[in-house]
Amino acid sequence: MKLKKYIWPVVGLATIGFSAWLLYHELRGLSLDDLWDSLTAISAKDWICSGLSTLVAYAALAGYDRIALQHLGRKVNWLFITLTSFTTYALSHNVGASVFSGAVVRYRAYTSKGLTVGEVGVLVGLCSFTFVIGTIMLIGLVLLYEPDITERFTGILPVEASTTTGVLLLLVVGLYVLGSLLKLKPLKIGSFFLPYPAPRLVAQQLVIGPIELIGAAGIIYFALPEAGNPGFMIILGIFLISFSAALISHAPGGLGVLELVFVTGLPDMNPADVIAALLVFRLFYLIIPFVLGLFVILFFERSQLAAAQREEGLK
Repeated sequence: MKLKKYIWPVVGLATIGFSAWLLYHELRGLSLDDLWDSLTAISAKDWICSGLSTLVAYAALAGYDRIALQHLGRKVNWLFITLTSFTTYALSHNVGASVFSGAVVRYRAYTSKGLTVGEVGVLVGLCSFTFVIGTIMLIGLVLLYEPDITERFTGILPVEASTTTGVLLLLVVGLYVLGSLLKLKPLKIGSFFLPYPAPRLVAQQLVIGPIELIGAAGIIYFALPEAGNPGFMIILGIFLISFSAALISHAPGGLGVLELVFVTGLPDMNPADVIAALLVFRLFYLIIPFVLGLFVILFFERSQLAAAQREEGLK
């Protein structure tokens, strides 16, 4: 058990180190002046659009929790859901091991609203699955639009894909929808059971999941210049691949992994412009939410302590 506790942190650190080494070789000629010039070249309109994309992404993430709570038949205030979801993802995106770090925040928040440990487990599982099914669907659609996109990553990612791959991924999504319509037995992952959500909730998953990912990719898209920009669908595809690789790596914030995949995937763009766009992404999607999330946790814990003291005083 002690060994298992250190496996993922070690994997994350090793991935950061390897990615940093590869990234160094990609960016050896890049100077801080080049990077600053790229940042200052981003127009005010594009900064605003990146900020609005962030709001879209985090609003959709609140929808993840809302869908899971509907599945559980639990009613929780929308503001509480939004703040819990925001704090969960603000921390887990930065800390890494998002399922586990997110589960801790959700457990603390939702048990205060009467949910059981088992219900919180189902909620965490369903939120993760909403992300997964949304990612699968979007990757499938991107591959139908641009089947050669994985050729951009030859040498750093052991993946090949085609139009057929895209069709197969969309068939997986179709089977999930069919399972819900036919009310099949629950999905079993080890000792964990996840009952199929009702079709109306599956429909919500297939809308909310992609919206969150499109919003997150939009932050980078708007921060990139027009010169050499391959278009939103390609940027979305590169984002899906890089974000998935970052999550699998367990590197906190996908540090190094995100940058490496993006720089490699956009060979026709100035690397300084790509790194500048990713700095905007980290600022809006990771750093600012992380700081705000810490304040939300402090406020929540203070209110919980005050409530406990009031209850103690009434006894």
